[in-house]
Amino acid sequence: MMNIDSRISILVVDDDDITLDMIESYLTREGFQVFTAENGRQAIEILETHEIQMVVTDWEMPVMNGLELCRTIRTQFTDQYVYCILLTSRGRSDEIVEGMKSGADDFMVKPFNPPELLARINAGIRLVGLETRDLVIFAMARLAESRDTETGEHLERVRQYSRCLAQEMAKSPQFADAIDGEFVRLIYQTSPLHDIGKVGIPDGVLLKPGKLTRDEFEIMKKHTIIGADTLDAALKKFPKAKFLRMARDIAVAHHEKWDGSGYPYGLHGVEIPLSARIVAVADVYDALTTRRIYKEAFSTEYAEQVILESSGKHFDPRIVEAFEKCKKEFARFVQIYSDETEVESKFELHV
Repeated sequence: MMNIDSRISILVVDDDDITLDMIESYLTREGFQVFTAENGRQAIEILETHEIQMVVTDWEMPVMNGLELCRTIRTQFTDQYVYCILLTSRGRSDEIVEGMKSGADDFMVKPFNPPELLARINAGIRLVGLETRDLVIFAMARLAESRDTETGEHLERVRQYSRCLAQEMAKSPQFADAIDGEFVRLIYQTSPLHDIGKVGIPDGVLLKPGKLTRDEFEIMKKHTIIGADTLDAALKKFPKAKFLRMARDIAVAHHEKWDGSGYPYGLHGVEIPLSARIVAVADVYDALTTRRIYKEAFSTEYAEQVILESSGKHFDPRIVEAFEKCKKEFARFVQIYSDETEVESKFELHV
């Protein structure tokens, strides 16, 4: 059995009982939750009462055919995108165009091959997942930017640093099981959300010029918890979305320290999610090499020294080893993504 998210719900619609049973049995064995209907009208009733991510429907059916079903889905079910695969014995180019114009996302000619259907379903899942992921990340990143005075270049640098570190670590056998191509893509996309929790920090603290008092800094530290709560709410809607889980891990734990002296929970060593350990190095390097309200920008050489000296204390020593190999690339990113305007931050630098 393929490793498919059992929460993915597929509605199969066909007036032929043999075909319906065959598709249902095959997709159930592959780990999907499958609903069935004999025509488009029954399908609409199921769509109204269940969360369906994908519809596989025959074209020619009584009561409501596949084309009418696709059109209805596109006009009535807009809260969440439903991916539609149209099955038919029709295979002429003009018929395929007609099917696509009705709102179908993909098209298969009968008699269909089960492995091909599975491949098309998985392709649809990837496409819908990418769309959802990118929209959520974009919306949340814009929300974070609207509440803080840091420029978008800070977010761009952090994501570049994070990806560079992950790519270097992926070369090491000790991270072979933890870092793959998907991990690298996800940390690049989600690292800009590390400070999403700032949306919940009062203006008097977030927008205060200069350093914060001890009490104010305690308030500021809560941005990690607020960020986690914000992303947990999204995870309740999409519990298997890996990008949301990684974003949540980063938001809550990027100020934790390897020796357990960080916040908010004082996590120690590998208790800290790997993605957060990586972003911690990226975020501190950026804080050091850019101008803040309370300091001028330090040189890249000084930032490198601080990172290296913090190995085993603030940072995972293995990530610092990767940083040593990436430091020239980091310095290049400082130049490429330099801020055109002054960058102000309300955090004291605790490295």
